[in-house]
Amino acid sequence: MKLERFSSKEDVYTRAVDLIVKAKQSGAITFGLATGGTMEPLYAKIREIDVDFSNCISFNLDEYVGLCAKHEQSYACYMDQHLFRNKPFKESYLPNGLADHPAEEVARYESLLQQHTLDFQLLGIGQNGHIGFNEPGTSFDSLTHLVTLAQSTRQANARFFESIDEVPTQAFTMGIQSIMRAKCILLIAVGEAKRDVLERVLASEYTEDVPASVLTKHPNIIILTDLQEEENSHK
Repeated sequence: MKLERFSSKEDVYTRAVDLIVKAKQSGAITFGLATGGTMEPLYAKIREIDVDFSNCISFNLDEYVGLCAKHEQSYACYMDQHLFRNKPFKESYLPNGLADHPAEEVARYESLLQQHTLDFQLLGIGQNGHIGFNEPGTSFDSLTHLVTLAQSTRQANARFFESIDEVPTQAFTMGIQSIMRAKCILLIAVGEAKRDVLERVLASEYTEDVPASVLTKHPNIIILTDLQEEENSHK
């Protein structure tokens, strides 16, 4: 596990872009992508640079159940707005939020992931430790699955909707095992609200109660943060 601390969020995202570009220059073709507020500054920087993903394939971590791809709060729409419209990929895959048969949809998406090993997986981290929409208690052996979102997760995402009542209660998500198959993982954790959960991960608290703690077992994980080590953290 490689941890890099920076004095500002700007420096975090500059470094993240550098790592993504270097991965592509080194031959990475398949990219696992994430959404949410953490990723917006990153995608904004990528839109501004001369990098071409037209020979690459992307897989998104998750998608809300019940939202069509054109819904303004769907992750399909998010990706189009923040990245794909300016930096298109050869192929881009997301779960189908309107799938009639959830079991078939998770099997379809997992099959695609197993056919295309992810060279580079991008992750954020939830305040409760979730990665993708793998909430606390999710098995480390999980594959792509349907999840009922924790209330804390819905509250965190409510700022993107008119009210929390409009936030979907379920989502499709890559499983933890699906994520861990990636050759390289980049985790971005910025802002004081992420301090407690990040410290639990860095303390190697390997438990399904903190899904992101599984990342400490990955052979090629890079964590970027603007959070400085507290002076009394080792006292």
